[in-house]
Amino acid sequence: MEPKRYCFNSQPKLRLISDEQIKIIHQKALHVLENTGVKFESEEALNILRDHGAKIDSAKKVVRISTRMVDDAVNQAPPSFKIYDRNGSLAADMSDDNVYFDPGSSMIKFMESDGETVRQTSSKDMVDISRVNDALDNIRLQSTSVVCYDVPKSIVDSYRLYLCLKNSPKAIITGAFSVPGIIHMRDMLAAAVGGLDELREKPRAVFDICPSPPLKWTHISAQNIIDCARNDLPLETVALPMPGAGSPVTLGGSLLLHTVETLSGLVLAQCVNPGARVVYGGAPVQFDMRFGTTPFSAVEATMIAAAYSQMGKYFGLPTHTYAALSDSKTIDTQAGIETGMSGIIAQLAGINMISGPGGLDFVNTFSLEKLAIDNEVCGMALRMHRGIDCSAESLAVDVIEELGPGGNYLESEHTLKWFKKEPYLPSAIIDRNDRKNWEDEGRKNAFQRAQEQVEEIRGSHIPAPMAKEREEELDRSTGTIMKELGISELPQGPLSAK
Repeated sequence: MEPKRYCFNSQPKLRLISDEQIKIIHQKALHVLENTGVKFESEEALNILRDHGAKIDSAKKVVRISTRMVDDAVNQAPPSFKIYDRNGSLAADMSDDNVYFDPGSSMIKFMESDGETVRQTSSKDMVDISRVNDALDNIRLQSTSVVCYDVPKSIVDSYRLYLCLKNSPKAIITGAFSVPGIIHMRDMLAAAVGGLDELREKPRAVFDICPSPPLKWTHISAQNIIDCARNDLPLETVALPMPGAGSPVTLGGSLLLHTVETLSGLVLAQCVNPGARVVYGGAPVQFDMRFGTTPFSAVEATMIAAAYSQMGKYFGLPTHTYAALSDSKTIDTQAGIETGMSGIIAQLAGINMISGPGGLDFVNTFSLEKLAIDNEVCGMALRMHRGIDCSAESLAVDVIEELGPGGNYLESEHTLKWFKKEPYLPSAIIDRNDRKNWEDEGRKNAFQRAQEQVEEIRGSHIPAPMAKEREEELDRSTGTIMKELGISELPQGPLSAK
């Protein structure tokens, strides 16, 4: 009798909704888009959408989008694209179920290395985060992780990008807080990589753009979509379903609203520039009515993320979410549970871009020590993502036959070849020592070991420098922006406005 046969892909995957449910959500989303509509607070966006066949309620600025417009947008959007580092080498292939992690973004507080003191964020913190993250192999991308409160508001969005470009070659996930911000950041990127044509051919950054739930794009966010699409800058729409507050309290209803908001942003981008690179992203939370808080790491938030990633893949688009972070206020057991669970689930869902490492306190507080710990969570998730190799060499029938009963695999050539590349070997942050050695080395916990690792990185790691001419061009471009905004100096350079 033969055993029952199951067909599995070696790469583990998670699915929360069925194909039939996906089709139902799609049809209901089309109904809402065509009958209820979405508000766009940008006159330019209204005119663009009107010119492409949308019905506009000018008084309310509500746009009703036809099924044809949605179908056209889905068909025009590329199913994948690549992101490159500062030097032009491939950083991320946004296709299939490839997974990449980047730090959480736009946090407003910074946790000192003691794990207790929390203060307002600054440009120096952005420099430190970029340089420490540059040394962490499992977090492949950079992020404009914090708000720099020590610089003028008019440049606070673009200055973060300047600091990332100066302090690490990794590709960057970023976003603007203003209408001019996109163009300023485009100019910085072009200066750093050798011009606009090079930037279009090999994008170095992806821009997060968020609707304001429910069913609204502000003037700034709509203009950001227009400017990204018009300038061939990849963007990701980051809808924020908040069950019971900003979206229906049911997970299905929140998933539907996320679909509507995301498709509306996709339609605008494709109307501006057919073929614009768009990531199907989001940042779901679970509104906790007991405290009035918005936990990103609630299991329901993670479920919404996994489900909307299925919608994104159904539409043939790259995907994004916030995960591998925690709502805890300190680096404790809760932080480990939430970071590990959400990071692993997002990876199992095959979400291409996962933002969050380093984040605490509802994505309000950034910790370098947590970033270092989270790098290990990401490493474990990426190892699981590789799955189990069942090739002839991996199954090792010949080795098993050669060694037979009682054989010593430790001395096998097969072991010598595979023992470093098959398992994930974490850094010293993860304790795998025996108890005696652990006690002899000071009985340190994971946070203490992370403190040591961060201190070592800050003291010894030197990110690859920019080419001198590129750095000078970036400084000139930033100086021009400073002059335009009436800013004479900034705390981390450039030295003066040009």
